[in-house]
Amino acid sequence: MHVEEGKTRIGGKEYTRVLIRDSYRDGNKVKHRTIANISKCSPNEILAIKLALKYKENLADFLIDHNDIDTNQGLSVGAVFSLFKTAQDLNIVKALGNTEKAKRALWMILARLIEPGSRMANVRLAQRHAVIDILGMEKFNEDDLYDALDWIDTNQRSIEKKLFTSRYKEKKPVLYLYDVTSSYLEGEKNEYADWGYNRDKKKGKKQIVIGLLTDDDGWPISIEVFNGNTSDVKTFTSQVKKLASEFGCESVTMVGDRGMIKTDQIADLDHEKFYYITATTKAQMETLLKQNVIQMELFTEKLCEIIHENIRYIMRRNPVRKKEIETNRNRKIEKIRNVVNERNLYLSEHPKAGVSTAVFTVNEKIEKLNISGFVSIDVTDRILSMKINEKALEEESYLDGCYVIRSNLPIDKGNMDIIHGRYKDLANVEWAFRTMKSDTIELRPINVRKKERTRAHVFIAKLSYIIEKHLREKWKDINVTVEEGIHELSSINSIEVHVSAVKYNSVPKPRELGLKLVESLGVTLPTVIPTRNITVATRKKLELKRKK
Repeated sequence: MHVEEGKTRIGGKEYTRVLIRDSYRDGNKVKHRTIANISKCSPNEILAIKLALKYKENLADFLIDHNDIDTNQGLSVGAVFSLFKTAQDLNIVKALGNTEKAKRALWMILARLIEPGSRMANVRLAQRHAVIDILGMEKFNEDDLYDALDWIDTNQRSIEKKLFTSRYKEKKPVLYLYDVTSSYLEGEKNEYADWGYNRDKKKGKKQIVIGLLTDDDGWPISIEVFNGNTSDVKTFTSQVKKLASEFGCESVTMVGDRGMIKTDQIADLDHEKFYYITATTKAQMETLLKQNVIQMELFTEKLCEIIHENIRYIMRRNPVRKKEIETNRNRKIEKIRNVVNERNLYLSEHPKAGVSTAVFTVNEKIEKLNISGFVSIDVTDRILSMKINEKALEEESYLDGCYVIRSNLPIDKGNMDIIHGRYKDLANVEWAFRTMKSDTIELRPINVRKKERTRAHVFIAKLSYIIEKHLREKWKDINVTVEEGIHELSSINSIEVHVSAVKYNSVPKPRELGLKLVESLGVTLPTVIPTRNITVATRKKLELKRKK
């Protein structure tokens, strides 16, 4: 008897067939018969059957035949296996599917957590990690990963919908957080690249704009890429339509910051019979005060609510924020005072120096610090003096620490504490952006140019963040960051064992920290991983790239 493996293609999909077969002679002909189909057995079970059949005459030979056993350092297995199992638990693997392109997409998601980089870097990373054997992949190079990016873009909406359904099932959330960020580009060839309000404070860099929709816990639901010059409000309507049409949500409350939900966006929400929670600008607060809708005495440390024309206004003065603003303003004033002293010293030491130049320098600094409303400069006998308009300063500071949250959510659907808390939850979206743009996932640099591949790259970052968020929650009681935890798991290397014609990867027991990490994830590392003898290589040689 022997184990026979083969591949069959049905409906465009390739399946592996594993059979136990026997050979016998019928006259002068050698024939074969199938004894059992073991295709559904696990790789470990198939390996065990192979070894049992090899040493069927005397199983003890397997243990004493040391000359037939050879061991080498194997590939890293801890990180890939643990992240793969986590992706399975989060239904990411199921949402992607089992095609070869889906497996390549999954590898790019895991690679962003293990060691983020370009598509070529992902291929080189696969040379050090047992991704081929764990994910059951075929040989691939960077071109195959670019094809997988195109596949991801085509299937992003269906993947998001599958993840949404698997997470919430019939009980869909009723409250959603939405915010946008920008990500600067090192080059100018990206098809989304344009000049816009750069939140990364990178001058001279084009950018793309990214909108992220989450539930009230900050769990990512959908992500979208826009041209770099797209304003926040223009990204909002597509999210509303997505919730209504694609996710089939009927009762929704959208939470967005003060620059996101304006008159047109409220009209879009009204059309879908959705609600909103947002905040007012300082100018809007001043208007409400002038109209006597709200009063200054209502701004205290405790929440206070006013309902006017079916709109709920929730007010509060944050004493900590008030102190921060006051301290920051005083520092700016002190900075101008120091500049004035420096200019006066220079004018006294240089009689021919122009006073107008000194005044221009100070005024330029005042404008830059945005305090020209209450700070000005007077000149007397070549001496500059700073003048503070106390009345203007009082008008500038009387709303320090004050904020007003407004919503059309009915009282029976949420009290003022809920509305206030949900608006503060926008920090969860900001945290998601910060993590995706950090060294953990490295959303940038964006090493692609086409729109569809840019969208796929950002979507991969979002799926990586879902795994990162899960790891962070599971490892919160272990004194490690997510990066440190993944690094520790990456240190779990297999031992490549050759037993006659059979080769497999033996997985050693992890160190104490590694054991804690996998146990907290509910993952059990296998003792043996069969190897498929497939090597991965890039099309480009690094030496040639360096020479260029």
